[in-house]
Amino acid sequence: MRKRRVILLGATGSIGTSAIKVAEGIPDRMEIVGLAAHRNVAKLAAQANRLRPPAVCVVDGEAAAQLKALLAYSPEIHAGEPGLVELATRAEADLVLVAIVGTAGLRPALAALQAGKDLAVASKEILVMAGAIVMERAARLGRLVLPVDSEHNAIFQCLENRPSEQIRNIILTASGGPFRCWPAEDLARVTPADALK
Repeated sequence: MRKRRVILLGATGSIGTSAIKVAEGIPDRMEIVGLAAHRNVAKLAAQANRLRPPAVCVVDGEAAAQLKALLAYSPEIHAGEPGLVELATRAEADLVLVAIVGTAGLRPALAALQAGKDLAVASKEILVMAGAIVMERAARLGRLVLPVDSEHNAIFQCLENRPSEQIRNIILTASGGPFRCWPAEDLARVTPADALK
């Protein structure tokens, strides 16, 4: 299996932090080559100092100088939305993980596809807002769009390489939510009202 070289947009959030743990656990299969965060420069600097990617980005442009002061090495530092696009299109990457909250990941995601990168998408908003555009561009360019969210990834794995004629329905059951900590024996008594809490 070839090593994936990953740009991580949204590095300081929960998905970004989890992705870094995964990458650190499989260094022969995954390398982080770029990190981006909105404004948590202390956490971004700590991650960058540990992983040493060649480029980092902070969306809050005013925080870029603070980030530079916290870094123990000299990567390229990008800022703002143009910085996200610059990071997402770097030549050494082959996968861009978009874990940015809201719609801010759309432009970098489209730019990454255009630059020949596969996408791993944790930000559902970009697919809700522009899913047809993202998927059409990925198909036209022969790129993958991989869902990161657990439910979406489970569906992806079930459907992968199946002709659409073989699929009649997809039923997505609730996971987590109000029942995440319930004992298994109590789940048989769940009501619709419980699910709506």
